[in-house]
Amino acid sequence: MRGKFITVEGIEGVGKSTVVPYIKSLIEDAGFPVYLTREPGGTELAEAIRQILLSEWKEELLPQTELLLMFASRSQHTRVVIEPNLKAGNWVVCERFTDASMAYQGGGRNIPSDYIESLAKLVHEETWPDLTLYLDLDVKGSVSRTRERVKDRIEQEGWEFFNRVRSVYLDLASQESRIVAIDASQSLENVQAAIASTVSPFLQ
Repeated sequence: MRGKFITVEGIEGVGKSTVVPYIKSLIEDAGFPVYLTREPGGTELAEAIRQILLSEWKEELLPQTELLLMFASRSQHTRVVIEPNLKAGNWVVCERFTDASMAYQGGGRNIPSDYIESLAKLVHEETWPDLTLYLDLDVKGSVSRTRERVKDRIEQEGWEFFNRVRSVYLDLASQESRIVAIDASQSLENVQAAIASTVSPFLQ
């Protein structure tokens, strides 16, 4: 039986890396094998592209170049890791997927959604998450949580950029039934409880 594909989305500092192991434990406790991965990255080649994307360069990395690199990484990741695991019956939990491109390159970089949708169709066709957990936090909260972090090229963007990113995420969550918004400003205990109640129906 094909596995389920769950993604975790949100701006910086919402706690994606913190909740992923918790999601893994929920799935394993229900008796399903699970594979954890992330984007950009997930394969040797995709991780190399990640380094290009997140590093600072003397030459400007154009928005279109950023978008194409994201999908180059996603192409490898989907074909080499995500699809084989799902076909093998493993559940896949991934930090970020194409919703992140809609939010960051679409909202943040102002690239039309039609272009992103065309790339998504080319790169992963019908492979979309069964469930997306969107951890929502305002930009003020994000900045507060990431103040001490060494930031990569994208994380160094300003408030206006991340407000646009968050706005797209909220729009997507209101339009797509597979996306469930969870208030990430709550305590970790409450966030985990919300995640458990959302994931539980998929574990039956």
